[in-house]
Amino acid sequence: MANENNTPEIIKQQYIVSADDFIAAGAASAAVKKTLKQLGFSSEFIRRTSIAMYEGEINMVIHGGGGVADIEIAEEYVKVTLADQGPGIADISLAMQEGWSTASDSVRELGFGAGMGLPNIKKQSDDFQIITEVGKGTTLVITISSDA
Repeated sequence: MANENNTPEIIKQQYIVSADDFIAAGAASAAVKKTLKQLGFSSEFIRRTSIAMYEGEINMVIHGGGGVADIEIAEEYVKVTLADQGPGIADISLAMQEGWSTASDSVRELGFGAGMGLPNIKKQSDDFQIITEVGKGTTLVITISSDA
């Protein structure tokens, strides 16, 4: 993935994720998955990226009031930055525990909110940062290194 000057190329994409839109949820991660396939990344890299991004995207739909997904694709990595202006995360260590969730009963009835989102993101990523402030929102920065 280099341009005509043999300089590494970085592809940037941005997606808007709407709050409470479970029909469109996953559209951004599906688009990134398609791009990665077209660029010839390995199926394992695409799988890891898709899972991490989808989990973060769903969290923005359920908890964050929607937000923005900024994607940076390079030969060596994909960096996904998911920013919302939701309520923030009061206790990150608690939120990282498998099964812990603040999802409403109505969200759980739809099959979401099982409390596996953040733990799944951590498992799939090579670097995972949570920047959050209660009352201001949360930004997840997820980096997955390619096997290229």
